[in-house]
Amino acid sequence: MEKNVGFIGLGAMGSPMAFNVRKNMPPDATLFIYDVLVDPAERLKAACETLGPVKIAKSPREVAENALTIISIVPAAQHVKAVYLDANSGVTAAKDATDVPTNSRRIYLECSTIDIATATSVGNSLKQAGMGTYVDSPVSGGVPAAERGALSFLLGLDSNSKDRSSSDRVLSTAHYMGSPSKIFHCGGLGKGLAAKLCNNYLSCTFLLANSEAMATGLRLGLDKHVLHKVIHESTGQNFMLDHVCPVPDVVPHAPSSNNYKLGFKAEMLVKDVGLAVDAANSVGIKPTIGEAAMNVYRQVAVDEEYQGRDGSIVYKFLGGPDN
Repeated sequence: MEKNVGFIGLGAMGSPMAFNVRKNMPPDATLFIYDVLVDPAERLKAACETLGPVKIAKSPREVAENALTIISIVPAAQHVKAVYLDANSGVTAAKDATDVPTNSRRIYLECSTIDIATATSVGNSLKQAGMGTYVDSPVSGGVPAAERGALSFLLGLDSNSKDRSSSDRVLSTAHYMGSPSKIFHCGGLGKGLAAKLCNNYLSCTFLLANSEAMATGLRLGLDKHVLHKVIHESTGQNFMLDHVCPVPDVVPHAPSSNNYKLGFKAEMLVKDVGLAVDAANSVGIKPTIGEAAMNVYRQVAVDEEYQGRDGSIVYKFLGGPDN
């Protein structure tokens, strides 16, 4: 049990993350997986057939009863609460580990993008229940980085934590899925999410600004390759345009060049920008750009033509041409 790892949530991000965990964890240990849908779990188990043992659990409780290291990534705050706090099927319903030596206590890397208050509440509830160490561990890099095992991890963990055993285990687990140079100690509980929400505020609003700028330029008769190169070599240069260019066939690896293949669901933009807007308001910052972006993303989220596709599809929603 001590070497086993549990993984909860096998969506677009979770499945490749769990695959990399199985690939990099000790080959003689077992990966316990759970998702509310059976198909993703069965697909992952089949994909990992040559990598080591994988067992499908029937609940988060069963995962926690078989693994002392647990990773989760689920859609929203209510799902995080259910995973950890449900009295019957949640992690807190698992047999307490107080009889296990301190260096083998449960640790949780909770990778979902949720509000800070929920993460803090869940973390404190687990601590009070004697259930181990919960670390908000949101990730950045999208599906491509998840597939490569090159995610950024923004840890709600102090680099000077007195609990070195738990801290070291958190880091070694993050290394299964992330780039060592992109694992950041952001402070105590909730600080990983604080950093994630600030980053998302920028990336999601950049996406809209890029889409508006490129659509405008092409409507004015500019060549899309020329305009992209001009921006790349000028003051408008940004990561999102370099890697998530919303115009098809400009950046080969961008979702737009692959029929807007899912990297980050368009519908999720509302949630992520909304969380960042709420966070800014909570500390007295007026998020004017975020609020304007929300007005557009809300419309995209309810349009069936754009649902289930990468968020850069907002370019097409705006009327951006392909050439």
